[in-house]
Amino acid sequence: MTIKEFAPAKINLFLDVIRKREDGYHDLGTVFQTVDVGDTLEFSARDDGEIHLEYSNPQEYPVESDLVYKAAVALRSHVGNNDLGADIFLDKIMPLGAGLGGGSADAAAALRALNRLWELRLPPAELERIGAKLGADVPFLVRGGTAFAEGIGERLSFISPLDLPAGEVLLIATPHDSVPTKDAYAGVPKSGPDRWEGYKLAWETASDAERSFGGPLLDSGAFFNAFEVSVFPKHPLVGAMKDKFLDLGARVALMSGSGASVFGIFADRTTAETAAETLKSYSRYIALTKFWHT
Repeated sequence: MTIKEFAPAKINLFLDVIRKREDGYHDLGTVFQTVDVGDTLEFSARDDGEIHLEYSNPQEYPVESDLVYKAAVALRSHVGNNDLGADIFLDKIMPLGAGLGGGSADAAAALRALNRLWELRLPPAELERIGAKLGADVPFLVRGGTAFAEGIGERLSFISPLDLPAGEVLLIATPHDSVPTKDAYAGVPKSGPDRWEGYKLAWETASDAERSFGGPLLDSGAFFNAFEVSVFPKHPLVGAMKDKFLDLGARVALMSGSGASVFGIFADRTTAETAAETLKSYSRYIALTKFWHT
């Protein structure tokens, strides 16, 4: 039996850095949203306990360091059965160092698919706990949709999944640059809790009618990413990409995660397609898409 699993990427609709903790990590406040682009993985069982991972394109790192491989090993270890094996093929489309959670999405897809392939029947919450040991974004990406996240991203509060307003189109572009996480955190302002708490309160006090079309989370003025302050001076291609989005008619544009990708929301497909054509030569990855949820 072969199982094929889609690994939807994510963007951050809001991302604030609240404080640096004593353990060296940072407390964040963010809203994750899965999008309808991502890698695809195929899984088939082996009876010799081996885990083999192959790629559509050669990767510049050892297989053992790949989050997909680590997810398979972690799941097998969790259930205490080292006889479980799998052949895994990763059709790698999403760029690295892009702020789209591509590697974490692949790990989450591996946990979901191997849970079925190996007939483990673990509930999603248990897969999320395993995923938390692999990366901060993995627990959210096990389930996907829309969620408020706190801590390092592991404390999740899922809400009814958002969709873009009728007719609107999402465009994602990754410039010819990548942003090391240390660059993003170096010099990022720690805002304290007030902005995040105010953002959450706006959602909590919104009417059902407002929530039904994404307001206030999808209001143009609601989008925010604290890392833009630290990333744009060191990585001007990322800041320039955001400016191009706005010049080309996006009603909102924002860097995703710690960069380098930028996304924009356009009022109609024609405007978005024109922008995509213009931005193609500035991008190592570009996609017209929409929000994703099950």
